[in-house]
Amino acid sequence: MPTQIRRATEADVPLILDLIRGLADYEHALDQVVATPELLHSWLFEKEVAEVIIAQEDNVPVGFALYFHNFSTWLGRAGIYLEDLFVLPQYRGRGHGKALLRALAKTAIERGCGRLEWACLNWNQPSIDFYLSLGAERMTEWNVYRLTGETLRNLAESE
Repeated sequence: MPTQIRRATEADVPLILDLIRGLADYEHALDQVVATPELLHSWLFEKEVAEVIIAQEDNVPVGFALYFHNFSTWLGRAGIYLEDLFVLPQYRGRGHGKALLRALAKTAIERGCGRLEWACLNWNQPSIDFYLSLGAERMTEWNVYRLTGETLRNLAESE
């Protein structure tokens, strides 16, 4: 049966958190997940700063994509940044990841976005191979930088 893609609802918050934890476990970072149902509900459904789509097989949730808009000054238009894409291990290889990315590509086109982009851990060769098979371009000239926690607060409070 083909993958069904649907938008997440408020009732999906526990499922979304379970899938986030599944992804974190796969990435050997489960101890870093501090998201709670309350935080997810607030940011996804009250503040609406990110969106989630759910992949289903026979009406059973099997994966998700969490994304939000970014903006390209060079293109002069928004893009979609895919923060997380995850399919449960027992459902991989059945086209669910491709269906999620196809749905995001359609959303990007419908909204007039200039691009769809994401990051991938450099050790995650199965995902890298999958993305390349779709025609994705590796951005080798760019590095990702991040401020979090105390370093973020230190910069915010500096003179």
